[in-house]
Amino acid sequence: MNVHTLAERLWCDGYLHLENFFDLDLMDRLHDLILAHYGPDPEHFHNQEFLSRAATEVIPWFPQRTNVAAFEEVAEHPSLCALTDAILGSGWHSQECMVMFSKPGSKGQAWHQDCPPDIPERFNLNRLIYTEDVDPDNGGQVVVVPGSHRRGLLPVGAPHGDLPTQVTLQPAKGSLVLLHGHAYHRVLPVGDRCRVSTNYRCVPQGTPLDITDICVYRTMRYQFSTNRIVQERAS
Repeated sequence: MNVHTLAERLWCDGYLHLENFFDLDLMDRLHDLILAHYGPDPEHFHNQEFLSRAATEVIPWFPQRTNVAAFEEVAEHPSLCALTDAILGSGWHSQECMVMFSKPGSKGQAWHQDCPPDIPERFNLNRLIYTEDVDPDNGGQVVVVPGSHRRGLLPVGAPHGDLPTQVTLQPAKGSLVLLHGHAYHRVLPVGDRCRVSTNYRCVPQGTPLDITDICVYRTMRYQFSTNRIVQERAS
Protein backbone atom coordinates (compact mmCIF):
# COMPACT_ATOMS: atom_id res chain seq x y z
CA MET A 1 0.00 0.00 0.00
CA ASN A 2 1.49 3.38 -0.97
CA VAL A 3 1.90 6.33 1.37
CA HIS A 4 -0.93 8.33 -0.18
CA THR A 5 -3.42 5.52 0.43
CA LEU A 6 -2.17 5.23 4.00
CA ALA A 7 -2.54 8.99 4.45
CA GLU A 8 -6.15 8.77 3.28
CA ARG A 9 -6.79 6.06 5.88
CA LEU A 10 -5.27 8.22 8.60
CA TRP A 11 -7.48 11.17 7.68
CA CYS A 12 -10.54 8.90 7.59
CA ASP A 13 -9.99 6.95 10.80
CA GLY A 14 -7.68 9.21 12.82
CA TYR A 15 -5.16 6.40 13.29
CA LEU A 16 -2.99 3.85 11.50
CA HIS A 17 -1.48 0.62 12.83
CA LEU A 18 1.36 -0.65 10.63
CA GLU A 19 3.17 -3.85 11.58
CA ASN A 20 6.78 -4.74 10.69
CA PHE A 21 7.60 -1.11 9.93
CA PHE A 22 10.99 -0.98 11.69
CA ASP A 23 14.01 -3.26 11.73
CA LEU A 24 13.92 -5.52 14.79
CA ASP A 25 17.64 -5.12 15.51
CA LEU A 26 17.11 -1.35 15.79
CA MET A 27 14.17 -1.95 18.12
CA ASP A 28 16.33 -4.21 20.30
CA ARG A 29 19.05 -1.55 20.54
CA LEU A 30 16.54 1.11 21.52
CA HIS A 31 14.86 -1.16 24.05
CA ASP A 32 18.17 -1.94 25.76
CA LEU A 33 18.88 1.80 26.03
CA ILE A 34 15.41 2.44 27.45
CA LEU A 35 15.68 -0.23 30.14
CA ALA A 36 19.18 0.92 31.09
CA HIS A 37 17.92 4.50 31.48
CA TYR A 38 14.97 3.65 33.73
CA GLY A 39 16.49 0.92 35.88
CA PRO A 40 14.41 -1.43 38.03
CA ASP A 41 12.22 1.11 39.86
CA PRO A 42 12.15 4.64 38.37
CA GLU A 43 10.47 7.48 40.24
CA HIS A 44 7.29 9.06 38.92
CA PHE A 45 7.84 12.26 36.94
CA HIS A 46 4.44 13.94 37.46
CA ASN A 47 3.05 15.23 40.73
CA GLN A 48 0.47 13.36 42.79
CA GLU A 49 -2.41 15.59 41.69
CA PHE A 50 -1.83 14.69 38.05
CA LEU A 51 -1.37 10.99 38.80
CA SER A 52 -4.65 10.77 40.69
CA ARG A 53 -6.80 13.09 38.58
CA ALA A 54 -5.59 11.98 35.15
CA ALA A 55 -5.65 8.24 35.97
CA THR A 56 -2.45 8.17 33.91
CA GLU A 57 0.84 6.70 35.08
CA VAL A 58 3.70 7.07 32.62
CA ILE A 59 7.26 8.22 33.22
CA PRO A 60 8.64 10.23 30.28
CA TRP A 61 12.21 10.39 29.00
CA PHE A 62 13.44 12.69 26.22
CA PRO A 63 16.57 10.97 24.85
CA GLN A 64 17.20 13.49 22.07
CA ARG A 65 17.97 16.12 24.72
CA THR A 66 21.17 14.20 25.44
CA ASN A 67 21.85 13.25 21.80
CA VAL A 68 21.30 9.51 22.11
CA ALA A 69 22.16 8.68 18.51
CA ALA A 70 20.08 5.53 18.10
CA PHE A 71 16.87 7.49 18.55
CA GLU A 72 17.88 9.80 15.70
CA GLU A 73 17.83 6.79 13.35
CA VAL A 74 14.09 6.56 13.79
CA ALA A 75 13.59 10.32 13.42
CA GLU A 76 15.39 10.17 10.06
CA HIS A 77 13.88 6.86 8.89
CA PRO A 78 13.10 7.36 5.16
CA SER A 79 9.80 5.46 5.16
CA LEU A 80 8.58 7.25 8.28
CA CYS A 81 9.47 10.64 6.82
CA ALA A 82 7.80 9.81 3.48
CA LEU A 83 4.60 8.74 5.21
CA THR A 84 4.63 11.88 7.37
CA ASP A 85 5.07 14.01 4.23
CA ALA A 86 2.04 12.33 2.67
CA ILE A 87 -0.10 12.98 5.76
CA LEU A 88 1.01 16.48 6.78
CA GLY A 89 2.43 17.93 3.56
CA SER A 90 5.76 19.69 3.28
CA GLY A 91 7.16 21.89 6.00
CA TRP A 92 6.07 19.82 8.99
CA HIS A 93 8.16 20.00 12.16
CA SER A 94 9.38 17.27 14.47
CA GLN A 95 8.98 17.59 18.19
CA GLU A 96 11.46 15.80 20.42
CA CYS A 97 10.71 12.13 20.89
CA MET A 98 9.32 11.00 24.24
CA VAL A 99 9.78 7.53 25.69
CA MET A 100 6.81 6.52 27.86
CA PHE A 101 7.49 3.94 30.57
CA SER A 102 4.72 2.36 32.63
CA LYS A 103 5.64 0.48 35.80
CA PRO A 104 4.21 -2.97 36.51
CA GLY A 105 0.76 -2.65 38.02
CA SER A 106 0.23 0.94 36.83
CA LYS A 107 -2.94 2.54 35.47
CA GLY A 108 -1.82 3.04 31.88
CA GLN A 109 -3.27 6.20 30.31
CA ALA A 110 -6.88 7.35 30.64
CA TRP A 111 -8.89 8.68 27.67
CA HIS A 112 -7.38 11.89 26.37
CA GLN A 113 -6.72 14.14 23.40
CA ASP A 114 -3.11 15.26 23.11
CA CYS A 115 -4.15 18.80 22.28
CA PRO A 116 -7.43 20.77 22.48
CA PRO A 117 -9.63 20.45 19.36
CA ASP A 118 -10.93 24.04 19.64
CA ILE A 119 -9.24 24.90 16.32
CA PRO A 120 -9.59 21.77 14.15
CA GLU A 121 -6.67 22.74 11.89
CA ARG A 122 -4.26 22.85 14.84
CA PHE A 123 -3.16 19.41 15.96
CA ASN A 124 -0.18 17.17 16.51
CA LEU A 125 0.50 13.77 14.99
CA ASN A 126 1.66 10.99 17.30
CA ARG A 127 4.08 8.56 15.71
CA LEU A 128 4.43 5.72 18.21
CA ILE A 129 7.05 3.02 17.87
CA TYR A 130 7.16 -0.23 19.81
CA THR A 131 10.46 -1.78 20.85
CA GLU A 132 8.75 -4.87 22.33
CA ASP A 133 5.44 -6.67 21.88
CA VAL A 134 2.40 -5.36 23.73
CA ASP A 135 1.31 -8.66 25.31
CA PRO A 136 -2.47 -8.82 25.89
CA ASP A 137 -1.85 -10.97 28.99
CA ASN A 138 0.05 -7.99 30.44
CA GLY A 139 -2.35 -5.24 29.29
CA GLY A 140 -1.11 -1.95 27.91
CA GLN A 141 -3.00 -2.15 24.61
CA VAL A 142 -3.91 1.06 22.78
CA VAL A 143 -7.63 1.87 22.54
CA VAL A 144 -8.87 4.45 20.01
CA VAL A 145 -12.26 5.62 18.71
CA PRO A 146 -12.13 5.69 14.89
CA GLY A 147 -13.13 9.03 13.40
CA SER A 148 -13.10 10.80 16.76
CA HIS A 149 -10.53 13.31 15.51
CA ARG A 150 -13.48 14.97 13.73
CA ARG A 151 -15.90 14.92 16.69
CA GLY A 152 -14.57 17.82 18.71
CA LEU A 153 -14.11 17.66 22.45
CA LEU A 154 -13.67 14.36 24.27
CA PRO A 155 -16.86 13.79 26.29
CA VAL A 156 -16.70 13.96 30.08
CA GLY A 157 -17.07 10.72 32.01
CA ALA A 158 -15.15 7.91 33.65
CA PRO A 159 -11.41 8.17 32.85
CA HIS A 160 -11.19 4.55 31.64
CA GLY A 161 -14.85 3.90 30.80
CA ASP A 162 -15.54 2.26 27.45
CA LEU A 163 -16.70 4.45 24.55
CA PRO A 164 -18.91 3.38 21.63
CA THR A 165 -17.11 2.03 18.53
CA GLN A 166 -13.72 1.89 20.29
CA VAL A 167 -11.14 -0.50 18.87
CA THR A 168 -8.18 -2.08 20.64
CA LEU A 169 -4.72 -2.21 19.05
CA GLN A 170 -2.05 -4.68 20.08
CA PRO A 171 1.22 -3.43 18.56
CA ALA A 172 4.10 -5.86 18.17
CA LYS A 173 7.80 -5.09 18.22
CA GLY A 174 8.64 -3.06 15.11
CA SER A 175 5.12 -1.66 14.75
CA LEU A 176 4.25 1.96 14.03
CA VAL A 177 1.01 3.47 15.31
CA LEU A 178 -0.01 6.92 14.07
CA LEU A 179 -2.63 8.86 16.02
CA HIS A 180 -4.15 12.25 15.20
CA GLY A 181 -3.78 14.40 18.31
CA HIS A 182 -7.55 15.08 18.46
CA ALA A 183 -8.45 11.36 18.36
CA TYR A 184 -9.87 9.90 21.58
CA HIS A 185 -7.39 7.33 22.83
CA ARG A 186 -6.13 5.59 25.96
CA VAL A 187 -3.76 2.83 27.11
CA LEU A 188 -5.11 -0.06 29.17
CA PRO A 189 -3.73 -0.76 32.66
CA VAL A 190 -0.45 -2.65 32.84
CA GLY A 191 0.06 -6.05 34.49
CA ASP A 192 3.11 -7.48 36.22
CA ARG A 193 5.68 -6.35 33.62
CA CYS A 194 6.63 -2.85 32.51
CA ARG A 195 5.30 -1.35 29.28
CA VAL A 196 7.24 0.89 26.88
CA SER A 197 6.47 2.96 23.79
CA THR A 198 8.23 5.93 22.17
CA ASN A 199 6.39 8.85 20.57
CA TYR A 200 7.96 10.87 17.74
CA ARG A 201 5.44 13.71 17.78
CA CYS A 202 5.28 16.17 14.91
CA VAL A 203 3.07 19.06 13.77
CA PRO A 204 1.99 20.52 10.42
CA GLN A 205 3.59 23.71 9.16
CA GLY A 206 2.25 26.76 11.00
CA THR A 207 1.19 24.84 14.11
CA PRO A 208 2.64 26.08 17.43
CA LEU A 209 5.32 23.69 18.67
CA ASP A 210 3.77 23.81 22.16
CA ILE A 211 0.40 22.56 20.87
CA THR A 212 0.58 19.55 23.24
CA ASP A 213 1.21 21.66 26.35
CA ILE A 214 -2.48 21.37 27.26
CA CYS A 215 -3.97 17.88 27.20
CA VAL A 216 -7.71 17.16 27.38
CA TYR A 217 -8.91 14.43 29.76
CA ARG A 218 -12.49 13.45 30.55
CA THR A 219 -12.22 15.21 33.92
CA MET A 220 -10.01 18.21 33.15
CA ARG A 221 -7.66 20.12 30.89
CA TYR A 222 -4.09 19.92 32.20
CA GLN A 223 -1.14 22.17 31.34
CA PHE A 224 2.21 20.40 31.56
CA SER A 225 4.43 23.50 31.50
CA THR A 226 2.84 24.79 34.72
CA ASN A 227 1.85 21.40 36.21
CA ARG A 228 -1.67 22.55 36.94
CA ILE A 229 -5.30 21.97 36.03
CA VAL A 230 -6.47 24.82 33.80
CA GLN A 231 -10.08 23.66 33.47
CA GLU A 232 -12.26 21.33 35.50
CA ARG A 233 -14.65 19.23 33.42
CA ALA A 234 -17.80 17.72 34.88
CA SER A 235 -20.95 16.19 33.44
